[in-house]
Amino acid sequence: MQSVLGRLSIFLSLALAPAVSLALEVDVATPAETLEAAQSSKDPAVLTRLAQRFEHAEGVPRDFFKANQLYCRAARAGYADAQFRLGWIYANGRGVPRDDGIAAVLFVMAAEQGHEYARRLLQYVRAQPNTELPSCLLPERVEPVHVVVEEPQITIKGRPEIEALVKRLAPQYAIDPQLVMALISVESAFNAKAVSPKNAQGLMQLIPETAERFGVQRVFNPAENIKGGLAYLRWLMAFFEGEVTLVLAAYNAGEKTVERYRGIPPYEETRNYVRRITSMYKKGTHPYSADVVAPSAIMSTLRRAGG
Repeated sequence: MQSVLGRLSIFLSLALAPAVSLALEVDVATPAETLEAAQSSKDPAVLTRLAQRFEHAEGVPRDFFKANQLYCRAARAGYADAQFRLGWIYANGRGVPRDDGIAAVLFVMAAEQGHEYARRLLQYVRAQPNTELPSCLLPERVEPVHVVVEEPQITIKGRPEIEALVKRLAPQYAIDPQLVMALISVESAFNAKAVSPKNAQGLMQLIPETAERFGVQRVFNPAENIKGGLAYLRWLMAFFEGEVTLVLAAYNAGEKTVERYRGIPPYEETRNYVRRITSMYKKGTHPYSADVVAPSAIMSTLRRAGG
């Protein structure tokens, strides 16, 4: 890998040169307050230009850590050039441990948006199984949502009681009750005491980590279990911008897995799970609240690919 990348140095110097010149548009004597304002920008192009200055010591001390942070913020926003540059950094270990797997994923993200240099470099790196993206591109840590169950333990005799409970609780989380009913039917077959081989529990099959994440104390209490599942669905809807198949895939396999594969992962269990639920729930998109969480970095890429 290193020898191959060495032979590409001239090619990449030409590839990087135009954008480096953009970094020099700002005078090298830029005041500190101007640099601070630029670092607070939400414009990925501004963040990328500033990252280049820190990477190449253009008017500021060289700082790979700060450069990589800025590249990562821009890459998360879906900016192809930042994804390409961050991939190059991981391919060369500039301020981070060298990781060809991460480099390949980032090159793919950029190439899917038409970045020519990223596309060319894909022949020199290979995606690795179970590659974890940089932490700044992964879902943010969610503060626990404390679920308060006002009613006592409810005795569930069958589907009608569950349906009544779902119809009462789902609107509180802005989730379609029909989607919840389809999910419960596949997850637990309406068995409030169900436990899977992976220790997913209750009607909506919450694993212990998800139960803790959303503040579920009594996982076999039907109301509390449903509230926890609804809170997770609301978060996933915002994270994947209401794309039902991605939300379902993430509910089954985890949001990080969906991000890693930039779509439904190639797991037979997950694909069958999504098919079974969408055979009952036909809507492809679902309303979501954008203020719950920032969308996944893959969404801008998927929109461009689909458009």
